[in-house]
Amino acid sequence: MSATRQIQLLTQSSLERFRDRLSGWFCERWDTELEEEFDFPDRTTMERGEWNRWVGETGERLSAKYLRMKGCRILYRNYRPRGGGEVDIVCRDGDFLVFTEVKTRTSLDYGRPSQAVNEAKQKLISRGANAWLRLLNFPEIAFRFDVVEVILQDRKKPDLTWIQDSFTTPQVGLGQ
Repeated sequence: MSATRQIQLLTQSSLERFRDRLSGWFCERWDTELEEEFDFPDRTTMERGEWNRWVGETGERLSAKYLRMKGCRILYRNYRPRGGGEVDIVCRDGDFLVFTEVKTRTSLDYGRPSQAVNEAKQKLISRGANAWLRLLNFPEIAFRFDVVEVILQDRKKPDLTWIQDSFTTPQVGLGQ
């Protein structure tokens, strides 16, 4: 990939910036899902695994809206490259490329959601980030690994916490 093409991929045009501002403005004014009390579906009618899937997908959708409202540009959701690795949300926060893990829970009985991002999970996310950077031919760009915690409770507003720079990678050249 040529240097010109890389710059085109990494640089936002004024039209993209306008679209992002408009999207954030729209989310702030009309998308009230982050501000409304949540009604859980009836768990007893769900197939095995369907509840966990619903919780995870809901958390990722809310996280993407939350990050967009905070000024991030969502580039990709659920990035799963061949050869392994995974990143829930790839986004840009200013000059940073951000690889975001979303952890959603329905209670704090087993600790904060971010505590589930252990060393094995960090390696999986790092592998996904490495594959993403490989697609861009390893550009000189600052990036980081964030976690968004989502706590969903029935008949309460979702509680989202954005933890920036949640972890770094042991490999030289990966991370800030």
